[in-house]
Amino acid sequence: MRPVILCDLDGVVWLAHRPIPGSSEAVADMRAAGHRVLFVTNNSSATVATQEQALADVGIDARGDVVTSAMAGAHVLASGERVLICGGPGIHEAVGVVGAEVVSHDDVDRGARVDTVLVGFHRNFDYEIMRRASGAVRAGARLVGTNDDATYPTPDGPIPGGGSILAAISTAAGRAPLVTGKPYSPMADVVRAVEPGVDSRAVMVGDRPSTDGAFATTMGCRYALVRSGVTPAHLLVTDDPAWFAGSTAWLDVADLAAVARVVLEL
Repeated sequence: MRPVILCDLDGVVWLAHRPIPGSSEAVADMRAAGHRVLFVTNNSSATVATQEQALADVGIDARGDVVTSAMAGAHVLASGERVLICGGPGIHEAVGVVGAEVVSHDDVDRGARVDTVLVGFHRNFDYEIMRRASGAVRAGARLVGTNDDATYPTPDGPIPGGGSILAAISTAAGRAPLVTGKPYSPMADVVRAVEPGVDSRAVMVGDRPSTDGAFATTMGCRYALVRSGVTPAHLLVTDDPAWFAGSTAWLDVADLAAVARVVLEL
């Protein structure tokens, strides 16, 4: 069996759904050689079907091959648990799959009980959402974040990510969150459930060393750093050791196409 390829999306396959040149061809070539390519993303906003369709739109069939941090967030919930969601449709979908109960923000204002506040990237975040979420945490709910990525890569440069939203709620609540996406163990549990064949030969391809590189360590596999996303081409470990903390790159190349060329020669 050929090694499994775990592939980030944002900054690796695309930037805000604009495909990075050569990425779809790289996926096709690795699959043709017998590698399973599993897309492992900290983007919790979109549903799995939306992610699969977006990949189909750039020429990649990803049915059954997408793992999101929303799924990792739901992984730590119990059936019947009452959840206040501060996030997008992907979190709502994942919470429903595990049988947890969504508590509306209006019901929180009416005094409804909340067991867990689950936070992810969403563009409608505002003061009132932060007020309700932090209040629920101070009242006893646990705080769970789908990821703690401070930024999100776009063609025009980084924008605030889900981790920035989570940090605001955490600060207001005075409580540290449980984070479930890359590089943490709940995401690893979900990936292993989807693909038990991940082993030390597998390759995690990602653009953020502190997230994707550290996740490779969590998974016990190799890390391929690509410079097509948030890590600038010129940045070296000696320039900013903190940026590379928790990871050691097996490969450090320009993009996914360059990763595929190396993998196909193994």
